[in-house]
Amino acid sequence: MIVHREIEDWQKHRRNEEAGGAWSAGFVPTLGGLHAGHGSLIARSRQENPATVVSVFLNPAQFDQQADLDQYPAELEKDLAQLDAWGVDHVLLPTAEAMYPDDYRYRVTENDVSRRFCGAHRPGHFDGVLTVVLKLLNLVRPRRAYFGEKDWQQLSLVRDMASAFFLDLEIVACPVVREESGLALSSRNARLDARQRALAPELLRSLRTESTPEAAARRLQSLGFEVDYVADHDGRRLAAARLGEVRLIDNISLDAAPNGPGKESAHAS
Repeated sequence: MIVHREIEDWQKHRRNEEAGGAWSAGFVPTLGGLHAGHGSLIARSRQENPATVVSVFLNPAQFDQQADLDQYPAELEKDLAQLDAWGVDHVLLPTAEAMYPDDYRYRVTENDVSRRFCGAHRPGHFDGVLTVVLKLLNLVRPRRAYFGEKDWQQLSLVRDMASAFFLDLEIVACPVVREESGLALSSRNARLDARQRALAPELLRSLRTESTPEAAARRLQSLGFEVDYVADHDGRRLAAARLGEVRLIDNISLDAAPNGPGKESAHAS
């Protein structure tokens, strides 16, 4: 595994590979705080590509609250050891100064879906996500890039951005990886206390068992969640809710909801 800490060094390596006609890679962008969900994306990339590139960059532009950025559970040396064990070929470790030499004056903004659901509760979040993803895709120039379905709104926006800007790559969606309890794996789960961890699987259970977004939101509120939204959109039931300071997101196919596919509806706080 080769670790690239300087963007210029990475670009030189990639150009040499391209000049030899051998460059074809899968790419997995991460914030760090790696877990088995990231591992599943990397495993998929390794199956489908001759080389796999992973970025570890705790992107400040996508955090709407400084406290959330400060508390993000990333441990670089542990992450690097895990990436090596997973068989990654290249790791990019850019700094914020290198990624934003313009001090974030230039950014990608989507004016519809990014303002709903998570975007309505996290102003500017998806500007930060789309901007950094576009920068990383331009740096890596992969054949395929891998994103988890847990962040369905993010996946949808990235896929549409790639299409809108004629990016010559495939955005590959990978299934949600869950704990045995049903809780979707997330780096933020490490911040749940014992009581919250026991309660957290009720988020998925509410999406699966209640017939409408409104009913699911009421059930979650009765259990002690602070609900940001539950909504049926794009063939999915999407939700975000908080336990203490930890914000959990999840989604399921509407085919798995009690009433099956139907018209869009939502409950938002």
